[in-house]
Amino acid sequence: MIEARALSKRFGAVAAVREVSFRAADGRITGLLGPNGAGKSTTLRMLYTVLRPDAGDALIDGRSAVHAPREAARRCGVLTHGGGIYPNLTARENILYFARLQGLPRAAARARAAELIGLLGMQEFADRRAKGFSQGERIRTALARALVHQPQNLLLDEPTNGLDVMAVRALRALLKSLRDAGHCVLFSSHVMQEVSALCDEVVVIAAGTVLAAGTPEAIRAATGTAGLEEAFVKLIGGAEMS
Repeated sequence: MIEARALSKRFGAVAAVREVSFRAADGRITGLLGPNGAGKSTTLRMLYTVLRPDAGDALIDGRSAVHAPREAARRCGVLTHGGGIYPNLTARENILYFARLQGLPRAAARARAAELIGLLGMQEFADRRAKGFSQGERIRTALARALVHQPQNLLLDEPTNGLDVMAVRALRALLKSLRDAGHCVLFSSHVMQEVSALCDEVVVIAAGTVLAAGTPEAIRAATGTAGLEEAFVKLIGGAEMS
């Protein structure tokens, strides 16, 4: 489980995140929904311990991201925006490198890499250097890297960005299978279709502040709207006017 507790972060004069609090439960897919520049990526970076908050804390399976960042990070698998894979390594080598960083013995790392390559349909490019990969190939490699140590919690920053229809469908199926196996899945997006198709819970964020959190049905009921998109527009419009 992931819990954000009044997370705040400033960059100079800009308050990127302001007292953001929410929970992402095990066995659920939680979407962090907001427009570009809402503070979604900054929030995720604080959750997976790359950024230290100016105030507040986050708990990853009860471990503090501020006071025990290594323990918290071990319980996370992270897909950063754009993937960030090493271009001079093959897809398999990228996965193996992160497996070793996570402490997997060499034989276990090779077995896990082979398992993920099969699961994510990477056989055709697994042993090609990543330089020149398509966006879909980069994302699948980065996702395999994030999953290599079988983390309880998966954090994804705009995971479908640049993917074709078939890759999006495969990613949806994988995330649902992880949820059904009891994992906590948290992803950021500004694409309403993805959130509607995947999420059990939604956190709406704008200007660094949480505007609403709950099931899509609860958010629609609270805003008196028929659809999640209409609810989002109403919430964002109210935030801009306040």
